[in-house]
Parts: sequence; C-alpha cells; structure tokens
Amino acid sequence: MQESLVKRFEEHALPHLDNVFRMARRLTRDQAEADDLVQETYVRAFRAFEKFELREHGVKPWLLKILHNTFYTFRGKANRQPVLLDEVSFDQFPSQSKSPEDPIPGLENIDWDAIDEELKHAVDSLQPEYREVLLLWAFEELSYKEIAEVCECAVGTVMSRLYRARQLLGAKLKDFADHQNLRRKA
Repeated sequence: MQESLVKRFEEHALPHLDNVFRMARRLTRDQAEADDLVQETYVRAFRAFEKFELREHGVKPWLLKILHNTFYTFRGKANRQPVLLDEVSFDQFPSQSKSPEDPIPGLENIDWDAIDEELKHAVDSLQPEYREVLLLWAFEELSYKEIAEVCECAVGTVMSRLYRARQLLGAKLKDFADHQNLRRKA
C-alpha cells in the first residue's frame, strides 16, 4: 500500500514542483530559503497525501495552499525568534522596521523572464495581499476558487483584491506611460 501511495504522490504532485518552487521563490526572494520552503511543503504534502481527495482542481492548488501556510508559519517563527543585542545595529534600527505598506524586500531580484522594469516596480509596490492574489492568478493561472482556497479567504475577497490590484497597477502604469509620452514630445 505504501508503494502505491508513493507512486500516486509522484504522479500527481511532482509535476507541479516547478510551479511550487517559482511561487516559493517569489514569496521568499531567496534561493536557499525557497529550497527549504519547497522541501518542507512536499514533506507536509506527502504526510497528508493519504487523506487528500483528488478534486476537479487537482493537486496544484492544494500544494500552493500548503506552501502558503508553511511560508507564513516559517515567517511567524522567524519574527518571534530572540535577537542578541550584540547583533543589533542601533544606528540602522529605524530602517529595519517595516510597516504593512512596505514592499516585501528582494522582489527586485526575481527573474520574471523579461517583464518590464516599471511593471516589476508597480507589482512590488502593491500591498502583500494584492500582490499574492495577482501572482497566483497571473503566473500560476489559478481560478478565483483555487486562489481562495490557497489564501483561505472568500472568492469575493479574491475578486475584490484582484480588481484592486489591477486598478492600482493601471494607475501606476498610466502615470509611467504619460511620463514617457511627455518625454517623447519634448
């Protein structure tokens, strides 16, 4: 029985390894951290695979949900870890604090296969909840329902976040386009 479980897991979950890694890389913005996150995601998925019911959406949204939960679990643990005072640079202390509106550091290091720099900056400037929904929709090509499952929110919330992300991107890129047109006319 264990052998057939391993074979089913390999057949259904391993084909999505690249998608899971790509999303992990976007979330962590660090190669080693993404590797660890993907490994932990697949370990957790394998442990739960016996109870997994293959539905119409397949394994991909389920794996991305595990990735999402694992990432935020790791991030929460990292934020709760004690820091030795010898390691803290008080001169840079204010710059280390992040507000919820701050972009996640390292987004500029993502290789988005020739996406325009201005678009990268516009996506980077989105609040995390808008950025995650947009990335799952645009790059992972998940449906609203699948994104809702991954992000553990209502489909209506996904739709409104995606709408808002598009509106914000449109406004940012319109300003950029207007600026480019003014430069060409001058």
